[in-house]
Amino acid sequence: MSMTNQDYGKLVNERSRPSPMGKNILWAFLVGGAICAAGQGLSNLYQSYGLDKEQAGTATSVTLIFIAALLTGLGIFDKVAKRAGAGTLVPITGFANAMVSPALEFKSEGLITGTAAKLFTVAGPVLVFGISTSVIYGLILCLLQSF
Repeated sequence: MSMTNQDYGKLVNERSRPSPMGKNILWAFLVGGAICAAGQGLSNLYQSYGLDKEQAGTATSVTLIFIAALLTGLGIFDKVAKRAGAGTLVPITGFANAMVSPALEFKSEGLITGTAAKLFTVAGPVLVFGISTSVIYGLILCLLQSF
């Protein structure tokens, strides 16, 4: 059966269900807001224990990453993300999930060649780009300050 791109697009549009955009937006807003509210609560808690604002922010980030990684490992995060969409993926918790998921997927291949190698499939490019950009920015800043 030969089909043009237009025919295929028409067939897909006829067969696919429209997504409930309003409901999806609401869920993303509520779950993302809950994650941010929990982060603010953690920050306030850490500050009440005597950490300054910057230290509390660091501790909050580490805690949220740990919780997201743990929930990913337990299979809970993906179930929540399926319903909440971008509400879970946009905050820092999405990055933790993106790092842990590939590692879990390939754990059957072994600790080194599976889990450890796949742990950086997402983080690797982010780290390389971030480090490279910071070096370039630092060099540009040094050059500008020398003039």
